[in-house]
Amino acid sequence: MSQERGDERMRRWRLVLGGGDADGTGCGLQGTDARMDAALAAVYDRGGGGAGEAREGGLGASAPRVARWLGDIRTYFPSTVVQVMQRDAIERLNLTRLLLEPEMLEAVEPDVHLVGTLLALNKVMPDQARESARAVVRAVVAELERRLAQKTRAAVTGALDRSARTHRPKRVADIDWDRTIRANLKNYLPERNTVIPSRLVGYARRQRAVQREVVLCIDQSGSMAASVVYSSVFGAVLASMRSLKTSLVVFDTAVVDLTDQLHDPVELLFGTQLGGGTDINRAIAYCQGLISRPADSIFILISDLYEGGVRQEMLRRVAAMTQAGVQVIVLLALSDEGAPFYDHENAAALAAMGVPAFACTPDAFPGLMAAAIERRDIGQWAERHLGA
Repeated sequence: MSQERGDERMRRWRLVLGGGDADGTGCGLQGTDARMDAALAAVYDRGGGGAGEAREGGLGASAPRVARWLGDIRTYFPSTVVQVMQRDAIERLNLTRLLLEPEMLEAVEPDVHLVGTLLALNKVMPDQARESARAVVRAVVAELERRLAQKTRAAVTGALDRSARTHRPKRVADIDWDRTIRANLKNYLPERNTVIPSRLVGYARRQRAVQREVVLCIDQSGSMAASVVYSSVFGAVLASMRSLKTSLVVFDTAVVDLTDQLHDPVELLFGTQLGGGTDINRAIAYCQGLISRPADSIFILISDLYEGGVRQEMLRRVAAMTQAGVQVIVLLALSDEGAPFYDHENAAALAAMGVPAFACTPDAFPGLMAAAIERRDIGQWAERHLGA
């Protein structure tokens, strides 16, 4: 190994280990490296520096110091790393109070987790910080819509078109000739160089009316913060499609119908209240009343399934919905966080009645909606696309 490569390796190990007598690198830092090290130490050190080094982590309660730190990490690290460091600082150093100050909100890197924190602080947020908080939420929502909206509309529209196909097209103009020919290739007559179409494939008349009812029922307990953010964005996208009638309900021990806020996901998010208990049974009871066409309805419960209400009644309600023809889907999380904590007993009980419960990433959600609209087996879809 060349001397230059060896020095670079020691430098990296020094930044990882944090310095002090025990790190074993014998490597000192200067300039930008020293400032990067100080930014990391503020969050991840717990004292124990070497001779001449003050290695005690923390940012104190000083807003100017936190503001400088936020500026430093945005200078030295990429956006994805900045978001992780912000989240760790909030959790490790209890900086939630400082997030109520407008200058702090203007300095942070917006992301889904920060939005969750701000929503949890919504009720105690001073008026002077509220508009800055809305700006942060607005920026995150706009980015999520840019990333997810078109994909969702394309998947849902395609699924609605496929579900509207018919084998009895009423007019020649309604025949899908490409699919009809493919479906009848076995009837090819070489001597006549033609295909005899014994089975037609066509399009049903495009419907202007609502084709599916979608009810999103979202657990707003504290652990579901990221899921609440993503669900609100998807709810707004689905509500913009005329072929769907979309409702969005959030719950803890109370149930709040936010359907009238779907045109503005930022306002919708500020209508939630993260934290509190959980009464899934009560929420499902309310949502049952929103469903007018069970056979054409999709009910999506997004919850970790820790029920504080009447468990057996909750399971009976889900069973009644599936028996009525409602497509019931349970998502343990709608986020990029991986496997969540959830109530395994309730998940197993739902699976036994044909309602699998699994976590879904935001990028996979459009495909899930398409599968639900086409009434495919959701359990098989999850195994194939999510490894559930």
